[in-house]
Amino acid sequence: DESLSVRESHILRLLADGLPNKQIAARLSISAHTVKFHVARILEKLGAESRAEAVAAGVRKGHLRL
Repeated sequence: DESLSVRESHILRLLADGLPNKQIAARLSISAHTVKFHVARILEKLGAESRAEAVAAGVRKGHLRL
C-alpha cells in the first residue's frame, strides 16, 4: 500500500467533493490530462476500480476525512 503524494491527496479530496476532471484541473491550474494521470495513480495505489471506491478506500485508510 503506497502512500499518496500531496498532490494525489488534494485530488482525492476534490474527487470526494464530486468534481469532474476538468473542474479539478481548473482549480489546480493543471491540464485535464494531468488530472487523469493522477486519478489513475490514486486508483492504483488505493486498489480501487472507480472514483467512488477510491474515496471510500481513502477514508478507510486514513487519507481522507469527510
